[in-house]
Amino acid sequence: MAEKKIPLNKESLEALTQRFPTPFHLYDEKGIRENARRLKAAFAWNPGFKEYFAVKAAPNPYLMKILKAEGFGSDCSSYPELLLSERVGVVGEEIIFTSNDTPVYEYQKAKDLGAIINLDDISHIDYLEKNVGLPELICCRYNPGPLKGGNAIIGHPEEAKYGFTREQLFDGYRLLRDKGVKRFGLHTMVASNELDRSYFVETAQLLFELVAALSAELGIEFEFVNLGGGIGIPYKPEDEAIDLEALGQEVKALYDELIVGKGLKPLDIRMECGRMVTGPFGYLVSRVLHKKNTYKQFVGLDACMANLMRPALYGAYHHISVVGKEDAPCDFVCDVTGSLCENNDKFSIDRAIPQVEIGDLVVIHDAGAHGHSMGFNYNAKLRSAELLLRESGDVVQIRRAETVEDHFATLDLDGLTAFEA
Repeated sequence: MAEKKIPLNKESLEALTQRFPTPFHLYDEKGIRENARRLKAAFAWNPGFKEYFAVKAAPNPYLMKILKAEGFGSDCSSYPELLLSERVGVVGEEIIFTSNDTPVYEYQKAKDLGAIINLDDISHIDYLEKNVGLPELICCRYNPGPLKGGNAIIGHPEEAKYGFTREQLFDGYRLLRDKGVKRFGLHTMVASNELDRSYFVETAQLLFELVAALSAELGIEFEFVNLGGGIGIPYKPEDEAIDLEALGQEVKALYDELIVGKGLKPLDIRMECGRMVTGPFGYLVSRVLHKKNTYKQFVGLDACMANLMRPALYGAYHHISVVGKEDAPCDFVCDVTGSLCENNDKFSIDRAIPQVEIGDLVVIHDAGAHGHSMGFNYNAKLRSAELLLRESGDVVQIRRAETVEDHFATLDLDGLTAFEA
């Protein structure tokens, strides 16, 4: 089984909590950079390969700036994500804007930035043209329906709200061609947190064959295919990470057969991974506040599902380490809980962990994607800080913790004086 390691020892973490009270999220820059380079190297055989980091996974400009330095673009789905990308200098076709049920002002910002607009539905062609105007380059999102299986997080493709059917793609690209669009891309994304490598190889085959069919029937050429994201990470110690090098070579074999071998124009391979880039290198650091023994054993933390909601939302597994007791036997079975007024506010249920004491530090692993970003303020819980462990060993704050003043900032409390109940 893979060992779940913590990037700082107990003494260093305890010292850090003197500067930054728990709970907080901590990211490992060295791990993120090395992982980003592995992904790029796996597809280096394709000269136009581009990874657009899925901003929704970890929308922090410091992390985005690190990934920009590694050659990554941005996969954005909202106006604020576009603004974040612009702020860190990711603009133009370094952005792909993949959105659904999209308001005009978001399309307008994407077009103003020169981003690649990835349409979610055939009706959005007219909507975009009438309200914003059609750019020279357009991408469309394909939903293969029953041709491709989904998974627990994203659901079955035929039930998903995303994308064009195959028939709609032919009609849509024909319409775009006739309206003067000159450049084309093709995209799909039908799974999330998938650890079966063959799934992504099959997706590549699906898109390569579709490019050939669309090109032949419509007389258009495609510049790129975006295989989407969805590469999973080994949340459980017994899980195996996807072999990126093998994935790259298997996609290359298909590319050589279906694109090069068929005499089609060379295609750039694009991806939009988020989770697998930063996920394994983020940690939620918390402290044990209470222990409770009723019908079962409970360990209560100062973090809650407002800091990491995946276990409550999906029943997702996140490994838990008791700092300083990594080598101790896991002989204490308990629920590890937070303080929200929701019974599903649990990081684990019936989990065997080392014996814990009040005051122990606890680290929840693989919280570097869809962790802080999915936070919320129910029960008026305040969002926690984000810290970055630099390659130098220094730790810097990249997002401060929320204050009560932040939380109340959108309320007109002064107006209460004149308000009659």
